[in-house]
Amino acid sequence: MAEPFHLYALALGSNRPLSARRTPPRLLAEATVLIGDRARVLAVSPTIFTPPLGPSTRIFANGALLVESALPPPAMLAFLQSIENRLGRRRHRRWGARSVDIDIILWSGGCWRSRTLTIPHAAFRNRYFVLTPLRATAPGWRDPHTGLAIRHLHARLQKAKPKVDQPPRPH
Repeated sequence: MAEPFHLYALALGSNRPLSARRTPPRLLAEATVLIGDRARVLAVSPTIFTPPLGPSTRIFANGALLVESALPPPAMLAFLQSIENRLGRRRHRRWGARSVDIDIILWSGGCWRSRTLTIPHAAFRNRYFVLTPLRATAPGWRDPHTGLAIRHLHARLQKAKPKVDQPPRPH
């Protein structure tokens, strides 16, 4: 009996080039090709550039993929971490600069929880740099916890952004 295929929504990010040629956007493209070795890439978002969270000072290149694979979540996580390692990822400091970061955001099986993996990704609903590319690849995919589609979560996040106060005008 053939293994069932699963859909995965993946978020990719990079803010540390490995060389002058291997810039963050190129590292995302390299990761996409490597993911295609074991998964069928169904959709690729445009790359967006966002400010970092935490102590890192480098701008991030972010993207998202929609992929299909027979790999169950733990095997998919191991596969993605092997790609991160192959592309120079070193896990020294939380929130630090990284050559590539690949996260499983959603999968077609709904929720998954183990010691090493939680799906859906715990913080994705509040992250512009995840929801914006994800909206380009899977706008109708529903969050299994809230029932809201990616496009709706993105719209909520846009509405929640505080408005920047305008400086007072001189008289």
